[in-house]
Amino acid sequence: MTQQTRRDFLTDVGKGMVVASVGSALAADLGLGAAFAADGPEALAFGNLEPLVCLMQETPAARLLPLLAQRLRDGTELRQLVAAAALANARTFGGEDYIGFHTMMAIAPAFHMAGELPAARRPLPVLKVLYRNTNRIQERNGRRNEVLHPVRPEAPPQGRSGGEVLREAVRRRDANAAERTFAALAGGSPEDAFNHLLLTVQDAADVHRTVLPYRAWDLMGIIGREHAHTLLRQSVRFCVQGESPGYVTHFAPVRALVPRLLDQHRLLGRPLGRRTADDRWVDEMSQRIFRSTPADAAGAVAEALAEGWQPDALGEALTLAANQLVLRDPGRPQNQAAPNRPLGSVHGDSIGVHGCDSANAWRNMARVANPRNTVVCLILGAWQVANDRTNRGGDLLNRQPYPTAEARNRLTAREPEALLRETEEAIRARDQVRASAAAHRYGELGHPSRQLFDLLLRYAVSEDGALHAEKYYRTVTEEFASTRAAFRWRHLTALARVTASAYGQPAPGYAEACRLLEV
Repeated sequence: MTQQTRRDFLTDVGKGMVVASVGSALAADLGLGAAFAADGPEALAFGNLEPLVCLMQETPAARLLPLLAQRLRDGTELRQLVAAAALANARTFGGEDYIGFHTMMAIAPAFHMAGELPAARRPLPVLKVLYRNTNRIQERNGRRNEVLHPVRPEAPPQGRSGGEVLREAVRRRDANAAERTFAALAGGSPEDAFNHLLLTVQDAADVHRTVLPYRAWDLMGIIGREHAHTLLRQSVRFCVQGESPGYVTHFAPVRALVPRLLDQHRLLGRPLGRRTADDRWVDEMSQRIFRSTPADAAGAVAEALAEGWQPDALGEALTLAANQLVLRDPGRPQNQAAPNRPLGSVHGDSIGVHGCDSANAWRNMARVANPRNTVVCLILGAWQVANDRTNRGGDLLNRQPYPTAEARNRLTAREPEALLRETEEAIRARDQVRASAAAHRYGELGHPSRQLFDLLLRYAVSEDGALHAEKYYRTVTEEFASTRAAFRWRHLTALARVTASAYGQPAPGYAEACRLLEV
């Protein structure tokens, strides 16, 4: 052991005195943050971003927004704040904290939302999420309880598939072995690491297991590919944590179903299909997925892939099926109500919002994955939509989707300005029926979508949304852009309903951010 000299000792004491006098966040800015890391496990470090990452972890939430607003005025880019927040979240929680990983999944959507706003208001959605992020980090004792640390890579045995070795370690709940294996796999390209990880992600189909890796992948495109390992390893630890006996039993049927469908339809090793689907085919496939049992929905997609239909047409059908979960949701029953999710609400962790976010994630991961993972993502996406309907939704097949004919018939407005006013009045009255009907009529008459998006974006930023506002708004914008004209307005109609449901619960930090930005 190297003996500490008297000079080293006094230097460390001096650092401690400086930290005590100036505070840990400023100490990090001065390059003294490493004094803490030496007291425990070796800490991850993020180069030039490290002082800003420490600021996100160590600043009390009540002091955070003024500091960040000043950083923006001094020339720090919004993208840098997003990068620091994402890395602070990853280092602190590692995918193992419920509020923590929900915040992680909101960071990229908030940045995309910023790009839709006028320059003066652009930081608002990001500052809202960063406030939530630091508040949760402080609740979990900041840097003292970090989950992610440097890990020594350990290459899979020669001749073994890295993804399969990773999956085996996760199934054993051996977090250390899984981390070492994934660290080695992440030494290649981010695409290869992502495809190896998907074998583990595809062992089950629940919303958080599905959305976390997609939003991490999306975030990597914002803050840099060099952070792929840090962002994606959160899913490794999430999956290890979830591998309880009850979880394994619950998903045992789907773990057996997927390889059986791959063999039955000979989907491995064949090129992806190029058959073009028309509107009728997409609509019928979406209804088939929605109305089937989970196994039959998965089988229908596997069959269509074997017949050579384009994967993105199946992705479109999948997300339209999930959209029906929002439009037919009867609303939260009394035994599931909470102060920020009252009786009859459809926002937050509702069947519809969860279902749409999951389907959106499966569709987008299928787009960037290798052929094997593309087909499995679509098969599992169909299974999950049907499973949500049958196991969470009750008798949705016999419910009419919003907007009801009665609500549509009560509308008299036709001009865009009048319909936008009608939509906003309904939102502020928390009238889901009228809000969805007004949004539907607005699209039916061919009015420009941007104005309606602007209205709904305003409330996605100002309201809390029970941790889901940013994520679901981004899901709808992505799906509206990727869905054919005949059906895309279903997504905006659903967003109007969810927005009306969420109104009345202001987001913590939002009012302060508005004041600091003078907007």
